[in-house]
Amino acid sequence: MKFIVSSTYLLKQLQVLGGVINNSNTLPILDNFLFELQQSKLTVSASDLETTMSAVLDVESDNEGSVAIPARLLLDTLKTFPEQPLTFVIEENNTVEISSNHGKYALAYADGNEFPKAVTLEDPSATAMPAHVLATAINKTIFAAGNDDLRPVMSGVFFQFSTEGLTFVATDAHKLVKYSREDVKASQVAEFIMPKKPLNLLKGILGANEEEVTIEYNDSNAKFTFDNTVLICRLIDGKYPNYEAVIPKENPNKLTIDRTQFLNSVRRVSIFSNKTTHQIRLKIAGAELNISAEDIDYSNKAEERLTCDYQGDDMQIGFNSRFLTEMLNNLSSNDVQLELSMPNRAGILTPIDDLEEGEKVTMLVMPVMLNS
Repeated sequence: MKFIVSSTYLLKQLQVLGGVINNSNTLPILDNFLFELQQSKLTVSASDLETTMSAVLDVESDNEGSVAIPARLLLDTLKTFPEQPLTFVIEENNTVEISSNHGKYALAYADGNEFPKAVTLEDPSATAMPAHVLATAINKTIFAAGNDDLRPVMSGVFFQFSTEGLTFVATDAHKLVKYSREDVKASQVAEFIMPKKPLNLLKGILGANEEEVTIEYNDSNAKFTFDNTVLICRLIDGKYPNYEAVIPKENPNKLTIDRTQFLNSVRRVSIFSNKTTHQIRLKIAGAELNISAEDIDYSNKAEERLTCDYQGDDMQIGFNSRFLTEMLNNLSSNDVQLELSMPNRAGILTPIDDLEEGEKVTMLVMPVMLNS
């Protein structure tokens, strides 16, 4: 088995696939890339049993065969090469010989048949959407997903497809993000929970592509196909909490403010907040927003006044500055609206501009009790 491939082209593809591989694997074979050659098409796969990702590369060859090559060693070698053709020859004595313009490198390989086979989806449903829509949906929601192993359903992003549109939700019980699109629709109703790891991998490779991504899914697995790449992953098992029930419907108090100014103020003031609670106080009266924080243990305190547009009753509400910062950071609009009902009810943050047609973002942040 022998093939010739460009060094930078191969490296670019392998770096993407390398993200799948865990640092410590229970099965040694998972530390390898699976190379499957069929004439001039080379399929490279990486897996951690939960997630399997493969890419098809164009190479020069007229052989067939499959081998598993150590990932770390191959990546470290490829990173050092300038652009040049590399010749891979699979020898009989269980070594792969790579020849470059200046030298030869031999590394041991394992039999390709030992590599775990990717799951084939039984009777899947399918939905297609533009790559940039999926990338934006992941970017906007993934930061709000939890890390709690005891509540695995909250550690992923909830995909909700219907004939009206698509909705993506993530929450960790302190903050919640709901991202919906009405301009992209599915043919039938479906819901599933995607784990974080495959989403982070997708986020890295989708970018601003205009291409279509096809998502196929059944009760246990999902498969994303686009360009020359396929990603199959196991879904999180369980029922997602009823997030609609948490979003307050009646919010008479509405605050509109410049996002960057608000974010910078919250960042600055939060430096003076308590290091465990990160509590900041928003005091709204008339057209003035007063942001303050105090760390009584160290006698540190800060206060800033901002002008804003506010309709509603004067009120004081406390938030965890970390959640507020994360959310404001994740939005890209110039102005944001914060809707409040009572100091003990969640606040709703929405962007006012910078939305595409049919796009909607709702962010919810739970308040903290103010020690008056």
